[in-house]
Amino acid sequence: MVVVMHPGATPADVEAVVARVERAGGSAFISRGVHRTIVGLVGDVIAFQGLNLRAMPGVVDVVRVSKPYKLVSREHHPDASVVTVGERGDVHIGPDTFVLIAGPCAVETAEQTFAAADMAVAAGATVLRGGAYKPRTSPYAFQGLGEKGLEILAEARERTGLPVVTEVVDPKDVEVVAHYADMLQIGTRNMQNFPLLQAVGAVRKPVMLKRGLTATYEEWLMAAEYIAQRGNLDIVLCERGIRTFETAIRNTLDVSAVPMVHALSHLPVVVDPSHSAGNRQLVVPLARAAIAAGADAVMVDVHADPTAALCDGPQALYGSELDELARACRDLPPIVRRTPG
Repeated sequence: MVVVMHPGATPADVEAVVARVERAGGSAFISRGVHRTIVGLVGDVIAFQGLNLRAMPGVVDVVRVSKPYKLVSREHHPDASVVTVGERGDVHIGPDTFVLIAGPCAVETAEQTFAAADMAVAAGATVLRGGAYKPRTSPYAFQGLGEKGLEILAEARERTGLPVVTEVVDPKDVEVVAHYADMLQIGTRNMQNFPLLQAVGAVRKPVMLKRGLTATYEEWLMAAEYIAQRGNLDIVLCERGIRTFETAIRNTLDVSAVPMVHALSHLPVVVDPSHSAGNRQLVVPLARAAIAAGADAVMVDVHADPTAALCDGPQALYGSELDELARACRDLPPIVRRTPG
């Protein structure tokens, strides 16, 4: 069950609900979004029904949710959520807009990152992506610059005005990454790193949760539930391709995930065609498909010199491919009733 609080509910109203639930032998988890606070209840549902929670000050509704992912389900939150990114709050990822997120897969140097950030701005991006911590399949591959990379991303934000999304891979690094970044990314390999999910759930920064390589929709949404249960409802889901029998491409982009997850959850859905394809020739066609399927945003890699990239150069856009992507992100969203940017 979930208790939906009124936008004007006071902290005392919320704590009174929690106290009543705990006196009945249950547990309550407070999740605060931009517009509302939700209290998720764990325990004896029959006992909760006798608490008369709807009559308590500040309570709008009490909803019994059948889905195992209660806080991120459409059952208790029928309207699509909007996640706001950046200190100025001028980037909205949600049902009425389309957002382009672009930048280098990995921060290599300040000059390389600033050049990629300028390319992202020129293409119409309103959020800058970049990896400071890079979990790689090979232990010998470039693993990122760590905090130095975060400092470079923060400087790129100052130069361009774009809010930054970057990956965090270890619970102990959440605080430092949150200090520099506007949005925290959970990568595909960490989708079920539950201590990490709980750690980012306790931080008041939006979270982008990438789908695991073999994760079902329910497993993906249950991972999001870990974040929501710790108090953070500002979650964006990212489809980045799944592992199938096909070997011609790196991963198979599951376009069906966009409308299906929108039907199951109120959370926005982003598509990453760069990591799906691993090949820049496929990025623009997949981005077009994502827009047509109703994606709330697309995230792509860009690099001024992909042949020299330390990470995923073959999928990074530049030149004519980036121009083509910019046209797609400008011209296609209005067809599906979205406003670019």
